[in-house]
Order: sequence, then C-alpha cells, then structure tokens
Amino acid sequence: MDADSTEKPLSLRTAQLELERRDARRLEDLKRRLERLIESNPTMREFRKQLLLDITTEGLRIQIIDDKNRPMFALARAELEPHTREILQKLGSALNEMPNKLSLSGHTDSTPYASGEKNYSNWELSADRANASRRELILGGMNEQKIMRVVGLSSAVLFDRNDPTNPVNRRISIIVMSNKAAEAISKEGAETTEVKTNGAVNPETLRSRAG
Repeated sequence: MDADSTEKPLSLRTAQLELERRDARRLEDLKRRLERLIESNPTMREFRKQLLLDITTEGLRIQIIDDKNRPMFALARAELEPHTREILQKLGSALNEMPNKLSLSGHTDSTPYASGEKNYSNWELSADRANASRRELILGGMNEQKIMRVVGLSSAVLFDRNDPTNPVNRRISIIVMSNKAAEAISKEGAETTEVKTNGAVNPETLRSRAG
C-alpha cells in the first residue's frame, strides 16, 4: 500500500471530525441562545422549570414536560394549552435559524387512556400531541421541511422510571439533530425503500438481511 492510499482516508476522517466538532459547537451555542430566550420571554420564563434543555448523542434535546398543577396539554386530549402553543411558536422561530433537522416525539405517562374512544390509546394520543406540536412550530415560522420525524411513543420511554404515572412523563421532546443523527435517519429511510418492489416487500431481500 502506497502513502497516497493511506493519506486519503485519514484526510477524509479528519475533515469529518472537524465537521462534527463544528456541528457540536453550533448546538451548544443554540442551547445558550434558547436559555436566554426562555429568560427574556415572560411566558417561557414562567414555565422555565418545565422546559428542559440538554445535549444528547442525537443533538440538542428540548423537552416540554407536564406538571400536575401547570399542565401543558388538555387532560387526555391532544389539544395544547394556550401557553404551550405560544412556547412552541417561539421555539419554531428560533430553531428555524439553524440548518439542522428536527425530530419530534410525544410521550405519555403509563395511565391507560380511558376517555371511551374506541381503538384510541396512549400511542395515538402521544402521536397526536407530537403532530399538534409540529403544527405550532410551523405556525411560529419553522420550515416544515426541517422536520424529519414525528413519532408517538406512549409510555415506552419514561422520564421518571420510578413513577410511571408521574405527570412529568407526559411531554414533548424536540431534538435538534446533529448532522450525524440526521444522516442515520436518512439512511434508515433509504434501507426501507430498498426492500420494496412495486410497493410490496421483497421476501428475498428480507431473507438476505436476516441471514
């Protein structure tokens, strides 16, 4: 193996690491800007203890969590409270300034949905709340093309694992994804498309993947 063949992969990896570092710095900067926004906006400041920001392996996570005495969502419904809509619209405007893609997930506590609607459960409720949040982000100025994924996770990912019925488990999670995380989702979509033939699943492809 000659020197040129080893230098190219190393140079590519160095460039990739530098891009990842820039992306991480951009997300850290966004976190600081959002913290300032929360303090400067009266509604957001009032609910700041229910607005949680942290950096995860996927990117910057913004969680809007419920509280027994200060709900963010109408009880057992996908309807967002007026202050929740205002918060999401402010976030939509701020996040639209970033080039990064977004992922949204809705979460409930473990209390079974019991409003009498047939075939409707916490899975549907969490997905509907996530979509309601998506709409408010867009109303606030978010380009809808920035949103890559919207999912409802019911109580599968608890905030308080020791108390599955704790209201804090009812929340919306917005992740401003790192470029690496966004690429992983794009790749998942490409792989899903690959196993289809004229709209049907190709059994041979599935067998080869399983083997």
